[in-house]
Amino acid sequence: MTSYDSSSQTKKRINVVGAVLVDGDTVLAAQRGAAMSLSGLWEFPGGKIEPNETPQQALRRELEEELLCTAEVGDHLETTEYEYDFGLVILSTYICRLVEGTPELTEHAEIRWVPVSELHSLDWAPADIPAVDRLVREHGQ
Repeated sequence: MTSYDSSSQTKKRINVVGAVLVDGDTVLAAQRGAAMSLSGLWEFPGGKIEPNETPQQALRRELEEELLCTAEVGDHLETTEYEYDFGLVILSTYICRLVEGTPELTEHAEIRWVPVSELHSLDWAPADIPAVDRLVREHGQ
C-alpha cells in the first residue's frame, strides 16, 4: 500500500499548444490581456488541447478561434513543462505559416510581428521562454 502526504498533491496537468507563426524573419507574439492569468506577459498564441484532438488539430482550431486566421502547422519546435500556481503547463510549440486571413485581436491585449533577433526584448510567459531561446539561438543572426 502506498501512502502520500495530502499536502503534496500533484498539480493539475494542462496540455497546451503554441503557434510560432513565422513570416520571413519575424514571428507573431501575443500579449496576454488583463482578464487572463499571467496578464501582460507575451506568449505564442494557442491554447488547450481538447479530448480526442491531436496537438496539430488543437493549434489550427485555437488560431481560428483566437486570431481568426488559418495556419499550416509544421514541425514541432519545443515542449516545455512549467509549474505555475494554477497547475503544471505542458506547452508544445510548432512552427506555423499563415494560409488565410490576417491575425486579429480577439482575446489578447496586443499582437505584433517581432524580428527573431528581438524576441528577448519582450517579457515572455515562463513556459514560452525555452522556445524563444531556441528560435533566437537557431535563427536569430
